[in-house]
Amino acid sequence: MGPHPAVAAIRLAVRRVLHDILNDHTSGEIPGRTAERPPSPLVLVACSGGADSMALASALAFEAPRLGIRAGGVTVDHGLQAGSDLRADEVALRLRGLGLDPVESVAVTVGRQGGPEAAARDARYAALDAVSERHGATAILLGHTRDDQAETVLLGLARGSGIRSLSGMAAVSGAGGRYRRPFLQLDRQTARKACMVQSLPVWDDPHNADPAYTRSRLRHEGLPALEKALGKGVVEALARTAQLSRDDADALDSWARQAEGSVRDGSGLLECAKLYALPPAVRRRILRRAAIDAGAPAGALFARHIEEVDRLITGWRGQGAINLPGKVVAQRQGGRLVIRQG
Repeated sequence: MGPHPAVAAIRLAVRRVLHDILNDHTSGEIPGRTAERPPSPLVLVACSGGADSMALASALAFEAPRLGIRAGGVTVDHGLQAGSDLRADEVALRLRGLGLDPVESVAVTVGRQGGPEAAARDARYAALDAVSERHGATAILLGHTRDDQAETVLLGLARGSGIRSLSGMAAVSGAGGRYRRPFLQLDRQTARKACMVQSLPVWDDPHNADPAYTRSRLRHEGLPALEKALGKGVVEALARTAQLSRDDADALDSWARQAEGSVRDGSGLLECAKLYALPPAVRRRILRRAAIDAGAPAGALFARHIEEVDRLITGWRGQGAINLPGKVVAQRQGGRLVIRQG
């Protein structure tokens, strides 16, 4: 008799990602030169001790040895709750109990930049990057599920900042494709069920139920209200929207990159007439990239900023220079758009 369907589902999701990692890892080999074969890759799982990441850790521990992959784990102590250090040590112990090695528990200091959720996320990813580099890991697996993806799409929708923000989390992201998310097609319930049938203890982070956090309110109030009004398929539909939006955004980004060279004059300045001839979605991408290249911080550059710059091209009435984040200034000069540090 095979494993429980939930366990089979999480293992299959991880197996597929491990095959991808192996293919990427061995693509640099020289055919017929076995001596050149790189050492077996190390894949780490980022684990909070919650159901999603514990399920992921158990699947990695099961699948990795069968593919000749070394599997380790890392847990991050954000220091935001009393006893969080003890909990992190406990999670590390559970990961070792699954057979993962190396396993690290890393304490971080969470700043205040961008709000509590963003600050914790920044600190976490910085710690994961550092651990990955220290151990020479090929990849880090993250336990985000289809439910997390749906929440991310809704948060993007609320920001009103275009289809890139609707494209949610990528299955592969980070420097060199370091981060992999095997569970983006699986729901949270499957991961929880897999932990239950394997008798894996899970810890429910009280922050996930704290109404002070936007994502928590969305999870416990927003999505249930949407499901009540629109039916149970909402999460799946939002996750599908993420993938379709990602494909569209990638295509438009590619178009903008190709068009960028053709809208500049001999001295490299942007020509307003040529920009005007482009579709708005392509033109605004070029403007955004130009602002970032001039020194505007990407995280502080919002759709309203780009729309204002866009009006220098589409609604020209002799308006003055526009101030952008990072002390960047955009102004129209004799049919050219100049974006530079002020």
